[in-house]
Amino acid sequence: MASFLERTSTNSRVQLAATALASGAVVAGAILGYQRLRQEKRMNELKSSVASLMSDGDVDGDALRKLDSFGGASKADKEDIRNEMLARRARAGDYDDELILEQLARNRVFLNPDGLDKLRNAFVVIVGCGGVGSHCAAALARSGVSRIRLIDFDQVTLSSLNRHAVATLADVGIPKVQCLQRRLLAVTPWVHFDLHQEKFWEQAADRLLAPWAETGQSPDFVIDAIDNIDTKVALLKYCHDHGLPVISAMGAGCKSDPTRIIVGDIGTSTDDGLSRSTRRRLKLLGVTKGIPTVYSTEKTGEGKAELLPLPEDEFQKGHVGDLGVLPDFRVRILPVLGTMPAVFGYTVANHVILSITGYPHDYLPAKGREKMYEGLLASVQGGEEKILRHQTGGDPSVTVGLKTPITTGDIAFLAEEVFKGRSAITGLTTRLILTRWRRPTSSIMIRIGEGTNEQKSSNLKLTDLVLMTKEEGARHDKLVLRGDQQPEEVYDPTTVAKVEEALKEIARYEQYR
Repeated sequence: MASFLERTSTNSRVQLAATALASGAVVAGAILGYQRLRQEKRMNELKSSVASLMSDGDVDGDALRKLDSFGGASKADKEDIRNEMLARRARAGDYDDELILEQLARNRVFLNPDGLDKLRNAFVVIVGCGGVGSHCAAALARSGVSRIRLIDFDQVTLSSLNRHAVATLADVGIPKVQCLQRRLLAVTPWVHFDLHQEKFWEQAADRLLAPWAETGQSPDFVIDAIDNIDTKVALLKYCHDHGLPVISAMGAGCKSDPTRIIVGDIGTSTDDGLSRSTRRRLKLLGVTKGIPTVYSTEKTGEGKAELLPLPEDEFQKGHVGDLGVLPDFRVRILPVLGTMPAVFGYTVANHVILSITGYPHDYLPAKGREKMYEGLLASVQGGEEKILRHQTGGDPSVTVGLKTPITTGDIAFLAEEVFKGRSAITGLTTRLILTRWRRPTSSIMIRIGEGTNEQKSSNLKLTDLVLMTKEEGARHDKLVLRGDQQPEEVYDPTTVAKVEEALKEIARYEQYR
């Protein structure tokens, strides 16, 4: 070993290589150190350029608090004032872009420079700045969105602090939109905020969803984080009709399982009261699909949280609706686990980021729902072919190319909305099929064209179908569809009345298909 070291020390080439390596390390360290010093110097210069906090006798920063029209329960502290003054400089363009790019470096690597540029040039509207909306806003600002419009009528309360993304005790009593701006400016001073402390309502939609004033840019995305059905439906209907990209967050209240949160179309969100009511109202307005939603497939059960009842003494005070902070808003307490609105909010923000930047996203279907719907659709197709063969004396060729005017969206509506995933006959939930309720009195086939251009379809309507188990369906087919009995002869009056009531409900919605 000693001889080896001795030979090495006398080898001029080895000495030269070692010297070169040491020199390179010193130079690299010097360059990195210089870059770090330059960066710190630029940041310090920017911070030190902010005017003295005590200038012009404005000890409490009252002048800065007049930048918007919102009052507050607490005055801005010195750090808030400094953040606001820095943000004013940054929004005016006096902020080193290299600092912004370094702050967004991880996003830039993930989304690539073009994707990040799209995000930085985006304009997003967030309606509802509570638990879900605040986390969504924080994620979008931190990710690089530079123009954010915040819309919410409400103020921060003590009970908000278990789920709000940025609110502190000092923010209690101030508008939620102002709270978000105040706190996020300390993180992303270059972001432009447009604050609207008001309830979203249909008559104000043109103004609240108008293009960004300075640039004329229309919203790249609208986020619905509202928990009131009337305003939620109005917002989604407006965006649908005006071609504005929108995503809707459904109810996070009473939810506790983050693994059951799904991103899916409005037509497939089925396991939540807010989802169900919103979907039904939209269907009445002609909107059945095309709106992405974030919802939970978690079902309520024994021991799980539920909407708390209003105390009896509150009913004695008069009309319950008068107890709300605004007309038509809920007055009962909604149990909310503080973590769940955050999961909803970040899921919404994630979808918006991927959509704006064009990043690939292919979400898994809602926990096997699509497979179930496809199975039910196959049962409908098979049932129609069986009836047609029965009507034509058993000729199998007549069913070749037969189409049914039913979609998986229709199937989802019938199975989930109308029959609640249960057999209309026994209430069982397994091995389900959809079949005709009554025997057709004439041929079910509609022919259009001739020869190779012939189109064959069934005259099936949603109001013809009822949900049963396979065993019940086989008996129903034998006695009613291919037999000579009417449903009233096969089933008890209670079952018949229940099915007929369900078919009436279907008829009310079918006109909007």
